[in-house]
Amino acid sequence: MHARAYATYAKDKPLEPFIVERRAVGSRDVALDILFSGICHSDIHQARSEWGPARYPMVPGHEIVGRVTQVGAQVTRLKVGDVVGVGCMVDSCRTCRSCTGGDEQFCEQSPAWTYNSTEMDRVTPTFGGYATHVVVTEHFVVKVPDGLELSTVAPLLCAGITTYTPLKEWGCTKGTRVGVVGLGGLGHMAVKLAAAMGAEVTVLSTSAKKEADARRLGAANFALSTDRGAMKKLSRGLDLIIDAVSATHDLPGLLGLLRPRGGLVMVGAPPDALYVPAFALIGGNKRLAGSSIGNMRDTQEVLDFCGKHGMGADVEVIDAVDINRAYERMLNNDVRYRFVIDAKSF
Repeated sequence: MHARAYATYAKDKPLEPFIVERRAVGSRDVALDILFSGICHSDIHQARSEWGPARYPMVPGHEIVGRVTQVGAQVTRLKVGDVVGVGCMVDSCRTCRSCTGGDEQFCEQSPAWTYNSTEMDRVTPTFGGYATHVVVTEHFVVKVPDGLELSTVAPLLCAGITTYTPLKEWGCTKGTRVGVVGLGGLGHMAVKLAAAMGAEVTVLSTSAKKEADARRLGAANFALSTDRGAMKKLSRGLDLIIDAVSATHDLPGLLGLLRPRGGLVMVGAPPDALYVPAFALIGGNKRLAGSSIGNMRDTQEVLDFCGKHGMGADVEVIDAVDINRAYERMLNNDVRYRFVIDAKSF
């Protein structure tokens, strides 16, 4: 199966048209016609080899929504015509303790990531969702609930699950006081999800211009992180902080906003080490943690949750010829809040 796609050949090269040869559909595989593919900031990092050595040519994209066109003989959950999603993984060993315990993202042999990786044979390269078709092992395909605008579903496969996982793990529920730092692709989904869970959400931002959007997305409160008075009023007032900032920032100041035994969970990935004095954690038994995407069970769960609440991401749909321009706009924070490629344009 040949798929039209967009790829980059080097870290300093733009993306351009490319042909991917997808594998034949095996007994446990599902073939999809891709409908929409989200653009995640991590696509830029990997395309430009900012997270370590990259594999070229590279077809990015791990926020995929498509329609099933073919299933293997042993596929049981899916049928031709189903609308489905594929996220950050396309396979794992499924025999290690992490995989058998339901945490495929922590596979001890390392998962087969959707792109810039290899299949589990460690030879065959994986190519992502900036394409017209893809073939994926059934276990790593989730069903999209009815009633959602499909372009808004694509970012749920990364931004959605990445923020849903810590909210679930840290017991977010009605009345939980949640702070969200950074109102971008990840942060805007954290606000939506936490508010839908019944939390009282406070958005912390360096830009006053974000307040109207924060409240529209479901935040009850807004504070400028550069306003010392506003930050002081929030002191010891939050149960949980979802930190979606990918730049150097003040962690001790944020930890000071937590109640005793509260937690700050990092889902953003700053390029440099951040300073955290021990007493910022010891005082109040506070916890600093990280969270990476989620397992397949939770990925299906977040889609079902969003279907129940009629909630997708805020997106701007583009054609494939605009991918390089979209990358530059993302670097200038000129998107609210996710670009999504219409696969018909490849």
